[in-house]
Formats: sequence, structure tokens, C-alpha cells
Amino acid sequence: MKRLFDIVFSAIAVLVFAIPILGLTWQVRRKLGCPAFFYQMRPGLHGKPFKMIKFRTMTDARGQDGELLSDAARLTPFGHFLRSTSLDELPELWNVLKGDMSLVGPRPLLMEYLPLYSPEQSRRHDVRPGITGWAQVNGRNALTWDEKFELDVWYASHRSLWLDIRILWLTVRKVLAREGISAPGEATMAAFTGAEKTTK
Repeated sequence: MKRLFDIVFSAIAVLVFAIPILGLTWQVRRKLGCPAFFYQMRPGLHGKPFKMIKFRTMTDARGQDGELLSDAARLTPFGHFLRSTSLDELPELWNVLKGDMSLVGPRPLLMEYLPLYSPEQSRRHDVRPGITGWAQVNGRNALTWDEKFELDVWYASHRSLWLDIRILWLTVRKVLAREGISAPGEATMAAFTGAEKTTK
């Protein structure tokens, strides 16, 4: 039932947002350059890698040493707007249609985090990753890593269609309020360095 809900709802969303997605593609190319989309390998169900697609929100600005500048330095006002409104996530509807992701589930993080999880934290991969999730409607990037993982694991244990519908509704409210966009002092979220180093 969850997969059917994902297919139907994401297909409708693609049709509804087709023109806005085209408009945003043009704006991203104009303001941030090409390509308009950002592709990255992320862990999916059971940790299996998949290629996630988002609108790019950062420039490719580099320092004198040729290295990319920090996220904060490369995140433009337009990119911040895309993130704060979650519009950068719209292309992930394609990942949902393909079956890589679900509308609701733990957010797909970085591949290099996989060996850093505790056995309990790894349970977040018992379900497909989502465009939004229980952690996103309960603090998003303002949460500590421990808090975020605890909420992800709780969702994996209590998932249901009705919970998904509730999370989607709460997501709309959170996006409109633009809450929890970034962690204090960070452009987005500090890097995860391992279960033993997280603090509550």
C-alpha cells in the first residue's frame, strides 16, 4: 500500500509541479550555472546505493589552492531560498517514481556515514529513504545527530500509511514556517563523525 501511495502521489505531484520545475531549472542555470541538477550517490533501502537528484544550491567557487570553498561560502541567497522552501527537493520525485526513495522515510545521508552508525542507528535503512520524514517535521537540521537518528529509527518501527499522511501534512506546515533549516552556526548540518562522538 505504501508503494502504491508513493507512485500515485508522486506522479500527481510531478504533473502539478511540472511548470514550476521547468522554471526553477532555468533559474538555477541562470543564477548558479550548469548543470542545474545535483547528483550524488546515497544509501537507500538496506544501504544499497542509488543516485539521488536535487536542484543544485551551491556554486563551484574554489579557493586559491583549487579546493572547493566551504558550504557557507558557496551557498548563495538563491540557494538558501531553495533550501529553506525545500524546492531543491522537487526533483527527488523522480527517485520516488523509480523506487529508490519513498515520499516519507529517513533522509538519505552520505555513503561515508554507513560504517559510522551504531547497530541501532543502522535500522534507519530498514525502510526506503524519504523526501521528508519524522525527523524533518520534528526539528530538521536543528536536531543533534542523536536526536535525528532516534526519530528515524522510531519511524522505521512505527511506519504506517496514516503516519505518512500525517508527516506529509506536517511537512507542508514546516516548509511554510521555514523551521529548522540549518543547525546553529552551520550552513546546513555539521558532518556526522560517528556514533560514539555524538552528544544529546
